[in-house]
Amino acid sequence: MNKRIAILATNGFEESELKSPKEAMEKEGFTVEIVSEEEGKIKAWADGNWSNEYTVDKTITNASASDYNALVLPGGVINPDKLRRNKNALNFVKSFFDQKKPVAAICHGPQILISANVVRGRKMTSFSSIKDDLINAGANWVDEEVVVDEGFVTSRNPKDLPAFNSKLIEEIKEGKHKLQHA
Repeated sequence: MNKRIAILATNGFEESELKSPKEAMEKEGFTVEIVSEEEGKIKAWADGNWSNEYTVDKTITNASASDYNALVLPGGVINPDKLRRNKNALNFVKSFFDQKKPVAAICHGPQILISANVVRGRKMTSFSSIKDDLINAGANWVDEEVVVDEGFVTSRNPKDLPAFNSKLIEEIKEGKHKLQHA
């Protein structure tokens, strides 16, 4: 089952929220690419400090949702705050919804989804500090380990990664979801 997955991230992403899903998907035989704003490397954030660097496979301007089967958005506080101000990143994210493909976001990752205007009417969860932002953007926010809404997977924090990874892989294997929408 040759699936290509994009992980959209930039400097300041929560390391475990990129590394853990990436490893879980690669273990399934999926090809996973890190898509970012610029070529080179991006720096992770872990335990309140800068951490390891990860190689960027493609820039947002050279990537297209049609090249991938699904999208993963790790959190971290800095990462989504930067990406939500990047018009190309928002268009990239929105096109996954338009193409009915699975999208997964964890922790603060859903902030990008608010700015991409794709959360209205969707059942989802997130890190508790952005609960009000999601509700104000029209999401049906719930406090659960992992939430799946027609190919749209969300989780709260790194402790939820085992459940997040499991549902993410399940949704990718299912493929496109007719009812996936923005």
